[in-house]
Amino acid sequence: MDLLFEEGTSFVVYPLRVVYVERQPDSEAEAAVLISVPKKRFKRAVHRNRIKRLIREAYRLNKYLFLQGLREKEKNLLIGFLFVGNELPDWKAIEGAVVKALTALA
Repeated sequence: MDLLFEEGTSFVVYPLRVVYVERQPDSEAEAAVLISVPKKRFKRAVHRNRIKRLIREAYRLNKYLFLQGLREKEKNLLIGFLFVGNELPDWKAIEGAVVKALTALA
């Protein structure tokens, strides 16, 4: 996790900030994902967990968009999805942001 934030490159696809760094291709998985929702903006754990579940599900359903490209290029990534919005998002907003982020990473 320290490597991700110290050496990572980031971009924003509202309501997500995406931080990524390339790692050694000898590791097991093509991509390792970190999801973070700030306690400062969402005091209740119920809301933070809901946002994390939405991001996780959007990633699970759309990860095929870039995993094939990673396999072809023989690259591995560490990816961090950081929620930067101030309000509870709906499914469309999260899925749209995750799809844009994954196509940009591909």
